[in-house]
Amino acid sequence: MNLSEAKRARLEALSNSRGVIAAVAVDQRKSLRRMLGGCAALPDSAISDARLGEFKSAVTRGLSPHASAILVDPEYGAAAFSERAPACGLIATYEMDGFENPRPHRMLALLPRFSAARLREMGADAVKILLSYSLEDDANEEKRVLIERIGCECEAAGLAFFLEPVSYDPDGLDPRSVEYARLKPHIVTDIMREFSKDIYKVDVLKVEFPVNASYVEGSPVFEGPAAYSMGEALAWFREADAAASRPYIYLSAGVRAEHFRASLGMAAESGSRYSGVLCGRATWQDGAPVYMREGLPAFERWLAAEGVGNIQAINACLEAATPWSHRLHS
Repeated sequence: MNLSEAKRARLEALSNSRGVIAAVAVDQRKSLRRMLGGCAALPDSAISDARLGEFKSAVTRGLSPHASAILVDPEYGAAAFSERAPACGLIATYEMDGFENPRPHRMLALLPRFSAARLREMGADAVKILLSYSLEDDANEEKRVLIERIGCECEAAGLAFFLEPVSYDPDGLDPRSVEYARLKPHIVTDIMREFSKDIYKVDVLKVEFPVNASYVEGSPVFEGPAAYSMGEALAWFREADAAASRPYIYLSAGVRAEHFRASLGMAAESGSRYSGVLCGRATWQDGAPVYMREGLPAFERWLAAEGVGNIQAINACLEAATPWSHRLHS
């Protein structure tokens, strides 16, 4: 993997002193509107754009001093760009929908009023793309071509390219089900192998854990039934790690903080050479009811206590992470 000096500098700005990415995400849009509305028994339409922006700015002010980077969308979170801590790098969302993709085949679409160059001028160190991807889909070739184009755009702008390929089942299988859990290791591993290819110019893969800890027998968050033994789960972590030929970090996918930490523990036990995390709801979602019911000052107090505690607990797990620079020579 070749890395330009411009991109190397950007990745260093997004990393902690060990060269590990300890990032927070607050780029949720439709899902955040729904979450906030649900906390107050309000319809999504009752949550204004201004409230979304206020929430994102509060998370940025409260948690960015404890993170190496923060992921924010320019749609509703542009004001938060300048509210992050001085040592905290900025990753900007570039796709239109995130997880809430209404198009056939969950086809990728970019925010129409932004480009990599414009996001750079707004202060971004990196661009993030969430790509919904199934191993067997008629639209895969079109999706792969789009990622090639975005990779070239980021390279021209001198920005780091974070790709978040999120698996899904075209037939509608619930991604939280035990049936999907049994398929997930193969899917995640194959996706990591595909988008590690040089043609995409991806600098960091933001990936799912290859197993669902809820179905790992012996996991501290095991709920059953068992989809894999602990030994099988650790073997899948190692296989996914071997499939990646560039740095990768883990996403939280909306799970609770204890679930996320359990998954990081398995990654460490397996010897996986992951280079950090980019997690959102695992750090701040329990504060959403506080924000909606008690207001901004109460939410800021919650962030300073529980929110910071959540991110510090995750950061402590990152002692087992491998600096991204090590991947450049493997």
